[in-house]
Amino acid sequence: MANVIKLRKGLDIRLAGAASAEKLVLKPSGRFALSPADFEGVVPKVVVKEGDVVKAGEALFVNKQWPDVRFASPVSGRVTAVERGERRKVLCVKVEADKEQCYVDFGKKNVAQMDGKAVVDALLQAGIFGYINQLPYAVSTNPETQPKAIFVSALRDKPLACSFEQEVKGQEQDFQTGITALSKIAKVYVGVGVGSALESVKDAEVTVFDGPCPAGNVGVQVNHLNPVNKGEVVWTIGDPTVVLFIGRLLNTGMVDFRRLVALCGSEVKKPCLVEMLVGQELHTLVANSYDADHHVRIIDGNVLTGRQTTADGFLGAHSSEVTIIPEGDDADEFAGWIMPRLKQFSVNRSYFSWLQGKKKYALDARVKGGERHIIMSGEYDRVLPMDIYGEYLIKAIITGDIDKMEQLGIYEVAPEDFALAEFVDSSKLELQRIVREGLNNLRKENA
Repeated sequence: MANVIKLRKGLDIRLAGAASAEKLVLKPSGRFALSPADFEGVVPKVVVKEGDVVKAGEALFVNKQWPDVRFASPVSGRVTAVERGERRKVLCVKVEADKEQCYVDFGKKNVAQMDGKAVVDALLQAGIFGYINQLPYAVSTNPETQPKAIFVSALRDKPLACSFEQEVKGQEQDFQTGITALSKIAKVYVGVGVGSALESVKDAEVTVFDGPCPAGNVGVQVNHLNPVNKGEVVWTIGDPTVVLFIGRLLNTGMVDFRRLVALCGSEVKKPCLVEMLVGQELHTLVANSYDADHHVRIIDGNVLTGRQTTADGFLGAHSSEVTIIPEGDDADEFAGWIMPRLKQFSVNRSYFSWLQGKKKYALDARVKGGERHIIMSGEYDRVLPMDIYGEYLIKAIITGDIDKMEQLGIYEVAPEDFALAEFVDSSKLELQRIVREGLNNLRKENA
């Protein structure tokens, strides 16, 4: 029987627009793009040029520091563009898909007969290895690191999250193959929710996390099971679909980047689930899904950690939701903040809406306030179920005090761990950006 860890700190934000169990059959436009920005810490080197023909599984770009870490095309087709931004930064590599897909055959593998090196080599060759992250620094890992453990979070509990239980149904064998393969590299910890069917997974230590968001954050699970100290490395998979990618590769010999995505949010007319490929264009998904005369924000991912995009954008490598919420820039509220606001959510009961029980809210993207001095009120601690002092860590990062950052546990945090703290923060600070900058500076100092 799996161990159970009960968490009391956190916050479940109840938003309107959750996806129904209905699955929408989507006819793709044929346009795909893979963005290096989806793989934190990777400095890309593009290995294709415009006009090249690629198969599904062939590399589009590699990590310049570790060229063995390839990033594979999700489809076969013709490379239509390599888009660059300022200082020739690679924004994405676009591919126009063939009508008939061709795949690189990497050969089926018998996982039981593989060792850790063989698993790593197989993932490197197929362009999947870069989907695995690491702590410290919360970046895409590299094959030269030797992890003391591998953590997989199969619990998605962010607002409007697409349940992994629905996605893994019928693919249990692929998931088990992926876990078994990872166990050849290091000990595997799998975090699941209460009542999950994945408690019976073999070749891993399964732990049930019972508590509000962010119990599903892989960083929270690491903190409670096997914390990271200076000089140690753990590999993390906060996106459990990556385990399916690994299992499909080893069971079929081909890359298969299919994933279940929730089209959700209060502005969506019919929230639903849809099967998509990594990098697929969003236009066919979001077109006509909301009222065109409304000011909306389209988010690639969830409302806490996702990135703002457009209908012409592409599905991120780790995104399991496409969320559409009101922008809020056209809101006209009589008397402003002084009104009772029965339709607004407040974590500290500033509005009377807390009397309405488990009401679901249609929140917009407004910050509702300006940046100000940090208020040492313990706000972060109430939604951060980790053994760290969040407010003091943020102050140490802002001041650039590396010694203090290390003492306060920066090696075991990721920006997403501060997403809820950012939501409740009275100071309106961009905590996720601050943590990311702190981790990047620390990585440079320790390089």
